[in-house]
Amino acid sequence: MKQHIKIRWHFALVLLLGLVSGLIAYPQVVSFFPSFYDALNVFQVHKGLDLQGGIHLEYKADTSNIADEKVEDALSAAEAVIERRVNAFGVGEPLVQLSRSGSERRIIVELPGIKDIEQAKKMIKETPFLDFRESGNEEQGQQFDDLNKQTKENAEKILLAAQLAGSDFSALAKEQSQDPGSKENGGDLGFAKRGAYVQAFDDVVFGDALKVGEVSPNLVESQFGWHIIKKLEERGEGDDREVRAAHILFAKYSLDQFPELKFSPTGLSGKHLKDAYVDYQSQGIGSPQIALRFDDEGTRLFAEITKRNIGKPVAIFLDKEIISQPTVQNEIVAGQAVITGNFTMAEANDLVKRLNEGALPVPITLVGQQSVDASLGEVALQKSLLAGLVGLGAVAVFMMLYYRLLGIVAVFALLLYTAMLLALFKLSIFTPFAITVTLSGIAGFILSIGIAVDANVLIFERTREELSYGKGVIKSIREGFRRAWPSIRDGHVSTLITTVILMGFGTGFVKGFAVILSLGVLLSLFTAVVLVRITTTFLAGEWMERHAALLVSPKKPLE
Repeated sequence: MKQHIKIRWHFALVLLLGLVSGLIAYPQVVSFFPSFYDALNVFQVHKGLDLQGGIHLEYKADTSNIADEKVEDALSAAEAVIERRVNAFGVGEPLVQLSRSGSERRIIVELPGIKDIEQAKKMIKETPFLDFRESGNEEQGQQFDDLNKQTKENAEKILLAAQLAGSDFSALAKEQSQDPGSKENGGDLGFAKRGAYVQAFDDVVFGDALKVGEVSPNLVESQFGWHIIKKLEERGEGDDREVRAAHILFAKYSLDQFPELKFSPTGLSGKHLKDAYVDYQSQGIGSPQIALRFDDEGTRLFAEITKRNIGKPVAIFLDKEIISQPTVQNEIVAGQAVITGNFTMAEANDLVKRLNEGALPVPITLVGQQSVDASLGEVALQKSLLAGLVGLGAVAVFMMLYYRLLGIVAVFALLLYTAMLLALFKLSIFTPFAITVTLSGIAGFILSIGIAVDANVLIFERTREELSYGKGVIKSIREGFRRAWPSIRDGHVSTLITTVILMGFGTGFVKGFAVILSLGVLLSLFTAVVLVRITTTFLAGEWMERHAALLVSPKKPLE
């Protein structure tokens, strides 16, 4: 009895798995429930370049002038340069990867959704700009002082308006406040205890001078700017005292908030940097530090910069973003410098990589380009899916005619397998290993359906053989699975080995084919060995012992 209950629970789990997978794979079946449909429709298949359309570019990397031990690091730096530029360009789901073509090293770039191939090439070949800047931009500082003076004068005018009887403080806050967190609420900050705000704000809000319903008579200045404060409510006493206040913020700015404006160009840039590498203090015992080496012109410029900036920071910018601000300790005339700091090994390696990016360590040459039309990809996708459906239908008819009830089980398992695989395609976009579906990947998907059917055929043939010996149905099914398992295992493992080799040495569409085929093989193994077995065990009861011919066509008349 317990065994029957266990089998039923297992079959119920199979049905639940099929239902969830089917809804994720094809949410249109619940389109009459808009909220449920919208929740399921969040999951989308990540389409590759050939399905979405875009640009495929292939570059040859010239590593002839790079030492053998530094080739891999240089290629990784070049790959990071291109990937960072592509991401900054706003390309959705770009692909940047290294590959080999004979003895050549290449970088493949796929940009889905991009139409202008010339713009894409310009974006990728543009040299990342590394430059060194010195502090002392007094002109910019004066501009901020003038701006803050005007802001304070405006705040004083608004303060007078806020203090007028009958004035709408909430409307003024929505119109004038520069605090995005409270502006839409009319400046309302809600209830808070002492210590929740900066000291100057706290002193006014929790002081006895400002009564409930009053507006502060003077501007309250903090590091954020100038505040006009209104006390709305208060409750509690002592340590439990809370005040609800509203404010209008007029932000003030300083040069420290905009470090890119705080420094001036020096003329020293990435073109003067020979290389950067990780070094250690105290012969490898201390913290990692960054060593820089300049060419002759860079050596001269760096000597001049360090001479006039002793005790001051010199900022290193990469594509207009600060990556380091070392302080100059003394004049450096040897063309070498060290950036010290509390770097971890990972941080030091990352900074070196970025510095070498600015130096453009690997020249690249465009050797191939292709523009893919999304409409062509869509047509090809429809034809591929149609081919898959026709193939699946033909297999289903054959299985049901030849294997009878077991054939129906096989068709159910194939439908479940297809739904689960499509669900995995959609769910993978929320993992670090998103699956990109391409036409070659769809070919791998369709091929994996054949592999799944092959596993069922092996099991059912073994079952037919056991039935032909006059064994009972349940025992024949068990023996069928047991005897077919070695062949199924070996066939799937050999296919997986092939896909691993293709993923390791293939590129582009070949790798996409291998990834999806390997996923399909693993899932088909689970479907055949686990789901089909649970389903057949659930269906095969005592009644089937008397009608074994309904289960599967026998090899010879049953005795």
